[in-house]
Amino acid sequence: MVSKKITLKKINLALQGGGSHGAFTWGVLDALLEDGRFDIEGISATSAGSMNAVVMAAGYIKGGVEGARTYLKQFWREVSDAGSVFCPVSNLAVDNPFSSFIPKWMTPDWLGMGINLGGENPAMQMMTALAQNISPYQFNPLNLNPLRDILDEMVDFDALRRNKDFKLFITATNVRTGGSRIFTSSELTRDMVLASAALPNVFQAVEIDGEAYWDGGYVGNPSLWPLFYETDGIDLVIVHVNSIVQNTLPKDAMNIEDRVNEITFNSAMLKEMRAIGFVQKLLQRDMLKPEYRNKYRDVLMHAIRADSVMRDFSMATKLDTSWPLLTRLFDAGRKTAKSWADENFDKIGKMSSIDLEKDYLNIAVDEKSKVK
Repeated sequence: MVSKKITLKKINLALQGGGSHGAFTWGVLDALLEDGRFDIEGISATSAGSMNAVVMAAGYIKGGVEGARTYLKQFWREVSDAGSVFCPVSNLAVDNPFSSFIPKWMTPDWLGMGINLGGENPAMQMMTALAQNISPYQFNPLNLNPLRDILDEMVDFDALRRNKDFKLFITATNVRTGGSRIFTSSELTRDMVLASAALPNVFQAVEIDGEAYWDGGYVGNPSLWPLFYETDGIDLVIVHVNSIVQNTLPKDAMNIEDRVNEITFNSAMLKEMRAIGFVQKLLQRDMLKPEYRNKYRDVLMHAIRADSVMRDFSMATKLDTSWPLLTRLFDAGRKTAKSWADENFDKIGKMSSIDLEKDYLNIAVDEKSKVK
């Protein structure tokens, strides 16, 4: 029997950050790699998404598809092991696998306080109040960051810079200007990846070429435009971790802060989506002047969304690096990605599988969707 040759379909990926919820993206990537029908060309990513992108690429260089899958699992296993040494405490750290690095002995139980401030984690709540008034330059003067050691161990950045299998675009925020900086594969270093995940209430700014950088989520979570201009593929798949719509009104401090962060970290992406929708209309209606037509191209948009999945995971789980939680998120990511691939594979290269206006830009508010 002659085996049927699989025709690969080229896609570009946009990976959001989201703390430990980045394990959902791990599951998505694992499923897409296992599927075998996709040719991943470019990856734009921020924070936890950047970690996933860089580790996947490093694993692929070492051992192809199976190497990429193995590296991703190893990375999250090491994140879990490192997280068990520390007590995550800051509810502001929604975009890093670790929120802070306060030893476990600094908990209310150890202090004998016996105080329950409400919510799921009294230690987190207590230290959150401190984190709002104490900077990482004070509580972490040595600038400790387990992610630095994990990246040093797992990623050969020299090989990554030479590699042509994936085009990587890693976003960070310039502290001085407030603008975005996109670090590309050919220049990528460990510090650039750490900068993409440097939440200012948790980590000291990362200095690169004389400039200080913070988490990229403020200016692009993730940045979409590099995938339009720097790749050949026309299909862009956004892997969401942060909910766009929240149907429950947050009423406690942690969940209010969580929703504020979701809105903040989605805003830059939604602005880009509006720009995409505008250009698409101009192209469809042939409204561009001849001299501008070659500068723009129609992009097919797709999304793997975690909204329904994340309803089962509270704010505290963004800071939880326990292995059972990470593997549960991984399983959810795999299941969601498999369903998406089965439903939308035939649309790749032909049409978008989402409606920008309906699904993102003009989200209707009816009686069922109002916050309660």
